[in-house]
Amino acid sequence: MADGIFVWVLISAYLALILRLVSVVIRGRSNRKRAAGFFHPYTNDGGGGERVLWCAVKAIQEETSDLDCIIYTGDHDASPESLMARAVDRFGVKLLYPPKVVHLYKRKWIEETTYPRFTMIGQSFGSVYLSWEALCKFTPLYYFDTSGYAFTYPVARMFGCKVVCYTHYPTISLDMLSRVHGQSSMYNNDAMIAQSIWLSRCKVIYYIFFSWMYGIVGSCAHLAMVNSSWTQSHIVKLWGIPDRIKRVYPPCDTSGLQMLPLERPMKTPTIISVAQFRPEKAHTLQLEAFSVAIKKLDADLPRPKLQFVGSCRNKADEVRLQNLKDRAIELKVEEDVEFYKNLMYRDLVRLLGGSVAGIHSMIDEHFGISIVEFMAAGAIPIAHNSAGPKMDIVLEEDGQQTGFLAQTMEEYADAILEIIRMPETERLKMAAAARIRAGRFSEQRFYEDFKAAVQPILRYSSK
Repeated sequence: MADGIFVWVLISAYLALILRLVSVVIRGRSNRKRAAGFFHPYTNDGGGGERVLWCAVKAIQEETSDLDCIIYTGDHDASPESLMARAVDRFGVKLLYPPKVVHLYKRKWIEETTYPRFTMIGQSFGSVYLSWEALCKFTPLYYFDTSGYAFTYPVARMFGCKVVCYTHYPTISLDMLSRVHGQSSMYNNDAMIAQSIWLSRCKVIYYIFFSWMYGIVGSCAHLAMVNSSWTQSHIVKLWGIPDRIKRVYPPCDTSGLQMLPLERPMKTPTIISVAQFRPEKAHTLQLEAFSVAIKKLDADLPRPKLQFVGSCRNKADEVRLQNLKDRAIELKVEEDVEFYKNLMYRDLVRLLGGSVAGIHSMIDEHFGISIVEFMAAGAIPIAHNSAGPKMDIVLEEDGQQTGFLAQTMEEYADAILEIIRMPETERLKMAAAARIRAGRFSEQRFYEDFKAAVQPILRYSSK
């Protein structure tokens, strides 16, 4: 008898929960506002993803002036005015009017520190909870994800939203799967797992299961914009919706940077690195390659300088930055290296204008906005020989080389030395070709392609 009562209570509680969730969804669907909601929990990350956010908001404001733009953010100090000012100060993007803000208080559920193990799937399910909070507070007609949280798409569809996403990179890729299968140790594959056949096999099973789920949730998008050929090929394979996937290169400030003179002071050649202080950006490789280049430097050549420019999202990034500074001391190049954290955009432009080269070393960088910025500014790029840089960016322009691709520390060091040794006329010729190449990825091109991609969705929903 007692067991029967317990089962009945359990079933009743379960049914009550289901009815509660259904009623919330029904209420949300009936209260949908004619607005575009941008799910972007971190609006102070300072990277290319945030630039895409503000350019996407501006594009929507230009395309449909009667459509409110809402920003879902976990940054509690964010306000319409501060976000509008940030778009200008950090990225040079002037919005037509301030966006509205919906503050989220469950952001800890998508932070990697919350999930020491099974981080990827933990953050993905955490994003479901966070999107639920967002859509319960405000349900828009159009749901834009600009941060890559594909597991939120089924939730948005339940609330009756048209789901549009801009995918910078797949949460999981076939390359990641092959590396785990091949027991390669990387920032996203712990050395302990890489050294164990049994643990590697378990992780392969985990990745296969996750990629299956990722394919299901990703296919819920009405429109998926991707930022590069590499990302497009992976998303098409994983999501299986080729007719709903459009390649839209990210917005790069090429027009303003192209105004900088190509001539550079060579008394102290400056090499600049622009990237968030995250593990996958491989800053240590850049620093060690720079150290090797200095040791190999000819006596009659000027001693170069390396400038690290980036933003810190959290304490872990701050620790990485400090470790990088400590490593510079260990390599005895601290006098040749400068660090700039959370730099204003105008100051970044100033540094780019004085750099002869730009270095970027992330493996499988999905696109690489900073690489395009190097090229537009007249700094010859040295990028990793994979993904976006290899497939889309550092390609010949009218038969002229536009930069260097490298993989190992020695290859990066050799590229640095080759640029320093290069005759001025040859350097200017390469820099000019790189600048022309960068024009293919302009901010204006992004606006045109982004609007063309979303117009069918906006037209269909307005009927």
